Amino acid sequence: MRRRAHTEITPADQPAPPATGYPVVALVGRPNVGKSALFNRMLGGRKALVEEAAGTTRDRVYGDVEWRGKRFRIVDTGGLLMDGSLPYSELVRAQVEAAAAEAEAVLFIVDGKEGLTGGDRDVADRLRRVARPVLLVANKTESEYRRESAVEFYELGFGEPVAVSALHGMGVADLMDMLADMLPEPAAAGPAAALSIAIVGRPNVGKSMLMNAILGEERVIVSETPGTTRDSVDTPFEYAGNRLTLIDTAGIRRRGRVEAGVEKHAVMRAQAAAQRADVALVLIDAAEGLTAQDAHIAGLVAEGFVGMVLVANKWDLAPPEPAYRKEFGRVVRHRLRFAPWAPLCFVSAKERTGIDAMLAAALRVGEERQKRLPTAEVNAIVQRAVGERSPPSTRGRKLKVLYVTQAQSAPPTFVFFVNDASLLHFSYQRYLENQVRKAYGFEGTPLRLIFKSRGEQ
Repeated sequence: MRRRAHTEITPADQPAPPATGYPVVALVGRPNVGKSALFNRMLGGRKALVEEAAGTTRDRVYGDVEWRGKRFRIVDTGGLLMDGSLPYSELVRAQVEAAAAEAEAVLFIVDGKEGLTGGDRDVADRLRRVARPVLLVANKTESEYRRESAVEFYELGFGEPVAVSALHGMGVADLMDMLADMLPEPAAAGPAAALSIAIVGRPNVGKSMLMNAILGEERVIVSETPGTTRDSVDTPFEYAGNRLTLIDTAGIRRRGRVEAGVEKHAVMRAQAAAQRADVALVLIDAAEGLTAQDAHIAGLVAEGFVGMVLVANKWDLAPPEPAYRKEFGRVVRHRLRFAPWAPLCFVSAKERTGIDAMLAAALRVGEERQKRLPTAEVNAIVQRAVGERSPPSTRGRKLKVLYVTQAQSAPPTFVFFVNDASLLHFSYQRYLENQVRKAYGFEGTPLRLIFKSRGEQ
């Protein structure tokens, strides 16, 4: 199919650049056209939930992609319905418009199997008000008949549709090529981007009070009733000469304890807020001690490769004996063995004590996430570690580490090229990570280790 230049829309207010400095591409369309499937295909992994029920995705989901040497960020959004027929359609509409506002380009996804609908026309009308280039993408066009039928989408006024099948991967590489051609290069280095810090935790551990203590003023509502905060609240401020953004979130409850409706959506927003932060302050109620839900939340942060600072709040209510602090720390370290690298701070949001030490820890973690190591040094450390402790044999074969490089920072990502990645045991991966940490620190930040077999791209 012949490629067609994207359609320019009338200018409007320009958004601030994304925190990564990479151009942003928003995936927009009515529900169930395959936005999440295309997002996952472009990202190369299943990050967004994909299912047949309309309206599954409500919040924005971000993922970073590198294609032909150009990096950009893609944003999956909730299905846009203009008639309010799905729950939270107004919230979804706001999410889509916010994503489009921050994007350098928009992929308008339509369903090539179902054909042109009134919902597509509604979305097109909304997108005409957005000052961004728009690429029209006809998904689910596996067959020649569907690809030929996709010409009906010309009616939407965004040029020739790009025919793809997210499910089978057809046409996605061509689409990525078009994006790489049309997107600008990352912005030249300017003032340092604000470090974003999310305050997360189960309900009623003092998140909003901590935010007010940090800011020194009543910026968010504080209530004794759990679940007061429904939406994430972003607040920029300066601390010790550093530009920071605080993200206050709704409390995260266990899945079975989350009520349907607004609270469920609030929990989704809280989890999304943690994922888009550089550092998460994971609050623990010092008077109650570490709970299973606290450990679950810390696990979500670690799995999302977000920097983490553990914060024992309400320390004014804890027993005053020095031995209690030591025992509290021991229990936390034992229960959170998956994150021994996360610093632990003790604060009282009510009395506003320990705040400086906590923010200093968050700044250190933010710096560690940006750390970039020379390839020669990384290889020397890893080869020495392999020499000191040889990988175990599997089926008579042994893992060989051929070459290591740091592919990116924030989060620090290391790619290990090996003879056969299937020979890797998780305990040996943990050993290699510990050796890298022993040499270079990386306090408070998860490391992403990727193992690729010889010849694997």
